Amino acid sequence: MCCRYVLFKEDAKSLLEKLGVLLEAGTLPSSRYNIAPGGRIPVIRTTSPTHPPQAPSNPIGYSTSDDSREFTTLHWGFTPSWARDNASPVVNARAETLTEKPTFRDALRSRRCLIPASGFYEWKIAGRAREPWLFRLRNEQPFAFAGLWETWRSPDGTAHESCAVVTTAPNSLMMPIHHRMPVLLTEDTAWDAWLDPRNTSIDTLAPLLHPFPTEAMTAIAVSPRVNNNRHDDPECLAPASEQQLGFGL
Repeated sequence: MCCRYVLFKEDAKSLLEKLGVLLEAGTLPSSRYNIAPGGRIPVIRTTSPTHPPQAPSNPIGYSTSDDSREFTTLHWGFTPSWARDNASPVVNARAETLTEKPTFRDALRSRRCLIPASGFYEWKIAGRAREPWLFRLRNEQPFAFAGLWETWRSPDGTAHESCAVVTTAPNSLMMPIHHRMPVLLTEDTAWDAWLDPRNTSIDTLAPLLHPFPTEAMTAIAVSPRVNNNRHDDPECLAPASEQQLGFGL
């Protein structure tokens, strides 16, 4: 699974430029060092007649080079449109069962998004010890999680848009730490394919939903400061000391 991640402001800018998304001046999000579920997170998605670009009041901004993609924020915690309430949102979506689960079937066909990131955390559990590890690309370039989004309407008609991170089996770097990892998309061809509304078949999308190559990633044990999601500062990235390893409570 993926429950925390990092996004540097300059990485967000770089990724948006590669995707052809144009922002109004001053609308880039600030750097975040411990992004947790339950709040609004930046995403890129394809717009449509039924989901036009967000109005300028959007706190992040909007518009693209061809008016087909937008950069907006969604609640991290997916609620399907048919749910009675939004009391039990889902943070992650398993790639292997996307077509089987009613929760995600429709979103997979027509409501996919990219979630920009600079790195993500996962925890190694040994008894009561929780050791946080930071995973990044070896070249330290930004990437995107494959995501799904949905609109749920409350009884009073208010629309609530939310998203989930798609996960897959772990690669050999992740395996000693956790049994799942997020789907990482790093190339423009993969970004285009995931966002393309014409791709509605799992046969077309399945090649994107595989573990990221081990040799292209790095992992480092970091300070247990990141265990508390109220901590959101550069100190979360500090390497763990020998004394902290095994005692990240």
